Amino acid sequence: MIYLELFISFLKIGLLGFGGGMSIIALIQIEVTNHGWMSEPEFLDIVGISQVTPGPIGMNCATYVGYTATGSVWGSLVASVAIVIPSLIIMLTICSIYMKIRDKWADNKVYQVVMRVIRIAVVGLIAFAAYRLCSKASFIDTTSYVICGVVGVCSLLPLLKKPLHIENAHWKRVIDTLSHPILLVVLAGAVGALVY
Repeated sequence: MIYLELFISFLKIGLLGFGGGMSIIALIQIEVTNHGWMSEPEFLDIVGISQVTPGPIGMNCATYVGYTATGSVWGSLVASVAIVIPSLIIMLTICSIYMKIRDKWADNKVYQVVMRVIRIAVVGLIAFAAYRLCSKASFIDTTSYVICGVVGVCSLLPLLKKPLHIENAHWKRVIDTLSHPILLVVLAGAVGALVY
């Protein structure tokens, strides 16, 4: 029964706190208090641990609360999956809307300007993330390098079209899709989480 409680609670937290780090912590604290999963000192310990663990603090906190509340890895898995589901649904919705309007808006001047601004912003975020990840205070792990690398390569793919003489329509479409600002925003979200 506690697993069902965890799933429903963290699904609700994911929906209400989407895109917010400390807001998710506040929502988790309310649920912990309401369900009596643990004492206040235990929760404060978990928040402290979450802040020094690589990754988004809300996600880390959910994982530790799930584990502590149930005493099992299944509890941490249920809480983690439940809090991530709303983010995935929102991202998939954004992507599906984009796929429908992409061809229709391809020649629109305003659309092109917005996409350029987004691309510049993402490149700036990558540079900032790389700077932060290389500082002594950061937690450097393989995931950080891989995500930064993927976003960096995707954002620079359009520059490779001319030097590599890519004329094939299929490969041009692949490059345009992988380097599209909408996809870069989704990937940049992962970089932003690491920097946070």
